[in-house]
Amino acid sequence: MAYSNHRGLARIVRAFGYSWSGLRSTFRHEEAFRQELLLCLVLIPAAFLLTDVGVERALLVGSLMLILIVELLNSGIEAAIDRFGGELHTLSARAKDMGSAAVLLSFVNAAVVWLLVLL
Repeated sequence: MAYSNHRGLARIVRAFGYSWSGLRSTFRHEEAFRQELLLCLVLIPAAFLLTDVGVERALLVGSLMLILIVELLNSGIEAAIDRFGGELHTLSARAKDMGSAAVLLSFVNAAVVWLLVLL
């Protein structure tokens, strides 16, 4: 909240609450996020089994976390666009397509990182 009177630790606690609420809401309403989270729950332990080098593990896990981050942003874009109504508009379609393209690129990034680290 931009005009909150909370400062210091109270602001941090409230911000964490808002973030947790956003994660819960995304999990509840976005099937793609649940699928990507499941992928991460399988591949993150695999990253620790496949390499014992810290930097390589960080790259593998970080590339997966980036997928979740981009999906959260894409879901936010879609929710904001949907708030304005269901009528078709080229700018709405473009914004949603761009968000989707960002998710796709995060998957490509993860695939490239995993291939480069493991091969």
